[in-house]
Amino acid sequence: MSIAIHGVSPSPFVRKVLVALAEKNIPYEMKTVMPGMAPEGYEKLHPLKKVPVLQDGDFVLPDSTCIIAYLERTHPKPALHPSDPKELGRALWYEEYSDSKLSETIGPIFFNRFVKKNVLKQQPDEALVKQKLADLEPLLDYLERELGDRDFLVGHRFSVADIAVGSIFVNLAHAGESVDPERWPKLAAYVERIHARPSFKARIEEERAIRF
Repeated sequence: MSIAIHGVSPSPFVRKVLVALAEKNIPYEMKTVMPGMAPEGYEKLHPLKKVPVLQDGDFVLPDSTCIIAYLERTHPKPALHPSDPKELGRALWYEEYSDSKLSETIGPIFFNRFVKKNVLKQQPDEALVKQKLADLEPLLDYLERELGDRDFLVGHRFSVADIAVGSIFVNLAHAGESVDPERWPKLAAYVERIHARPSFKARIEEERAIRF
């Protein structure tokens, strides 16, 4: 087994890579690295000391977006990047939207409700959580509009866009929140559908079983 992934699955960025590996049926070894608690020398793998990092033999690559792009070239089927240029552009945009705006909004909710409570054994800042949940509403409005009547965000196939967006919504679920199906019916059904895929379902079940 040549591929190793450094990180932990509850990270939405690590999860992105693990879901991509599962979709492509690529075996891998997991090397535990907690975000913000990288071991000495880890900067040689990732200069920013973040997760995930992929090691494929003597090749080292940080960042989930870059890793998935690499996997697309080394293991092209099934494709997670659309072949149509316009659809590829849109898929990469949704990936960026999730990794930046959605993550910076959902991240503090997850940190307070999950990491603080389960890992740090501290009380969550519920005032901050309430504010971030309010900030999240227009982001969900956007995704509801973008989905339209499609099963997937781009074209008619599962892609990296769905991996990225689906991954950050796992963190929202771990924080005890969900998409209101009355206000955002299309998005709520979409998230449920994406999370039911075997590649996501296995990850979610494993993460829910974690004991700290």
